[in-house]
Amino acid sequence: MTKIPNRLHKYVPSMLLFLLFEAVAVTLWLTKDNFFYLLNFSYIGACLGLGTALFTAGKRYARHFVQLAVGSYMLLYLGVISRENMQIEGFWYYLFLGVFEAATIHYAVAKIFGPLLFGRGWCGYACWTAMVLDFLPYNQPQKPRKEKLGILRYVMFFLSLALVSGLFLMQVAHLEQMMFWLFLAGNALYYLVGIVFAFLFQDNRAFCKYLCPITVFLKPMSYFSLLRVHCDEDKCVHCGKCLQVCPMNVEVNKETRKRKNGTECILCYECTKVCPSKALH
Repeated sequence: MTKIPNRLHKYVPSMLLFLLFEAVAVTLWLTKDNFFYLLNFSYIGACLGLGTALFTAGKRYARHFVQLAVGSYMLLYLGVISRENMQIEGFWYYLFLGVFEAATIHYAVAKIFGPLLFGRGWCGYACWTAMVLDFLPYNQPQKPRKEKLGILRYVMFFLSLALVSGLFLMQVAHLEQMMFWLFLAGNALYYLVGIVFAFLFQDNRAFCKYLCPITVFLKPMSYFSLLRVHCDEDKCVHCGKCLQVCPMNVEVNKETRKRKNGTECILCYECTKVCPSKALH
């Protein structure tokens, strides 16, 4: 059996990530009898595999590359051109229709069951809202996190559910067309509020921490994620550098899954880059 050269071992996770999405692509193509799913998930998997390989090779632009490649595809092609509401309102819409298509498949793969494998990787590498917010000047939070404001994410979650439920109960005409306009309006609102929050709290990810309704799905599943940042506490020198650079205020210098904000990790791996004792991996 042919052995993988040592220099390629570090790229095995990238290859496995691509193969995972390729398996999803082929499965959905065959079960749904729709060639689009093969192209869609193959493209996303290829972007993620290439991006993580570039990251492994030390390219600092790697994560932004994946964000732009996947985020703009989902926002512009799937959302604007194909008129699919990929926001949480679209998930409720297709769920109430009893249709396993578009947003329901996207949520199942990226935000409900996928996080059991890759945690909040969606937030770090594919979210089209964060794709823009991460270009703002506060990658490292400049102010303490306002923990109590996290309740707002649950308010947003239930408001989205109430909105779509109300539209169905009122039997609003042309509901599918309305969902497209809600997608455009929702994204405009998210970008506006996200940018305002970033400058208000001096934190690019303030929107993610306080308002994003998707985290209601992501947080419980991410607790059990197989892919996570580990800390060898015997090697840790408690310099605090990892805590300073973490955009999500995760207590990465602890190994336990119960560490503070442990379910918030977006796998950006900024902490591993600055650790002087190589305690983080």
